[in-house]
Amino acid sequence: MAKQRRDFLQSLFPSNTINDLLNPPQTAPVPPSPEVIALNRMGYGARQGDIVTLKKKGLPRYIEEQLNPNNGQDALLKEQLAKATLKIKYKAKAGKYGAMDENRPLKLLNASIEELWKLSDRKKTPNKERNRPAQEVMAATWLRATYSKWQLQEVMTEFWHNHFNVSVQTDWRIALTLPVYDREVIRKNCFGNFRDFLEDVAKSTAMQYYLDNVYSKASPANENYARELFELHTLGADHYLNHLYDQWRQVPGATKGKPSGYIDEDVYEAARAFTGWTIADGSRIKGGERLPNTGKFFYYEGWHDNYQKRVLGTEFSSNQPPMADGKKVLDLVAYHPGTAKFVCTKICRRLVADKPPQTLIDKAVATWMKHQKSPDQIKHVLRTILNAPEFTQNWGDKVKRPFELVVSFLRATNAQLTPHRNMHYLLTNMGYQMFQWATPTGHPDVASYWINSHMMLTRWNVVSTLVFGLRWHKSAKFDLKGQTPTNAKSAFQITDYWIERALGRQVKPQTRGLLVNYLAGGGSAAEPPFGKPKDINFRLRAMVALIGMTPEFQWR
Repeated sequence: MAKQRRDFLQSLFPSNTINDLLNPPQTAPVPPSPEVIALNRMGYGARQGDIVTLKKKGLPRYIEEQLNPNNGQDALLKEQLAKATLKIKYKAKAGKYGAMDENRPLKLLNASIEELWKLSDRKKTPNKERNRPAQEVMAATWLRATYSKWQLQEVMTEFWHNHFNVSVQTDWRIALTLPVYDREVIRKNCFGNFRDFLEDVAKSTAMQYYLDNVYSKASPANENYARELFELHTLGADHYLNHLYDQWRQVPGATKGKPSGYIDEDVYEAARAFTGWTIADGSRIKGGERLPNTGKFFYYEGWHDNYQKRVLGTEFSSNQPPMADGKKVLDLVAYHPGTAKFVCTKICRRLVADKPPQTLIDKAVATWMKHQKSPDQIKHVLRTILNAPEFTQNWGDKVKRPFELVVSFLRATNAQLTPHRNMHYLLTNMGYQMFQWATPTGHPDVASYWINSHMMLTRWNVVSTLVFGLRWHKSAKFDLKGQTPTNAKSAFQITDYWIERALGRQVKPQTRGLLVNYLAGGGSAAEPPFGKPKDINFRLRAMVALIGMTPEFQWR
């Protein structure tokens, strides 16, 4: 497969260009300007004019604007969402439903849980209609990342979708209700209060089905959600101390109600606390009685374990009010210092470096703890990180994941995106599974996972596929010739324009020389590119694609 990809690239570019130019990034490059760094870390890279605008505005003002998005003032994104359509086609089923074949607008992004749940009747609704809500969220995710002016909101939405990961492949009801999970859980809370966020996640239809708490009843409780709540959502694996201690009393600080970490006993007890937290899906509960069938969160007292419990050294009395046990667990894990350290480290890793500076983590943790009860706790933490000097340092310790790579290229070239399924196939080829990552961990966030010789070949192939719009893949349209300034006439000038446009900085002289010579087509680099207009346009597209394949374009 790798050989086939390289053969494809060499059919477009001379082999010496491929071999000399496209090598996996191994050493940190010279840092670009703080503005370029900010646009690549707070967002998915610069669109035309963004760097100049940011320099005039100043980074502190830009940070505040991004922390306070006005989604009503996002005209370009609104336009793109309004005109977007997705193909849906299926055959009729006698007595059930008619045939369908249309390019349908994105109608379900703002649908309520009740509206979406009407599609849950598997006898009357085809699979493609039940999967449609998730497909619309995927399409909208592409459009928002590519066109929204509120880039930090999109970056943090992606972050939290990975932190509170669900997979639409796990259960069809996750796909059915993904618009609500995206809109009312992730986006609603991405700058909000973490404790509130946790509860919205715990009660969400998507998470209830993903981690099986929807089926959790007293004796025995299902442990899946409780375990991931501790290990992935809050304290993190570093605070899992079961290999050191067998009993809760042995954990340092536990007898005072302030344990340094958690053990399996805490998970078991927490799972009991969440029994009865379920979804109103019409399930039979006893005799002929059934739950309501709305798709919304439902607390069923008959399934709850009302006996005494002990979690993180804190005693729970028996027979507490409805949902009190579960909410108390959420309080304990949300306010634990280990959660502050774990989540703040993850945010710093996403925004700054695979191994973020400890000084930055410490600042973020201090802000997190100070604002634990603030409704905009996460916003305060982000403000601390983004205004810290460490934020614009450590360039070269972070690479773009596949989604970032593609979106940043689309933004740099002002491409017109059609977000159909082929875009998802591109990501899958690079190992990125949008809303389909099977395990609760979410996508890895370190360069070592995403960068190796095989992955680099795939990345190069994806950029080429986008630019040249192969017959089976016309998801993006590029007018590179029309965007090239008329006063950029020579191969030197045209190349320099696109290097600055795509990267916001210059590249190594050797790289620049290879790009210039390729565009020149055998003519003088100081003159307009040589050849017929059709050939020149081909080389222009190829040259811009090559910029998107360079090691410099992989960094963020």
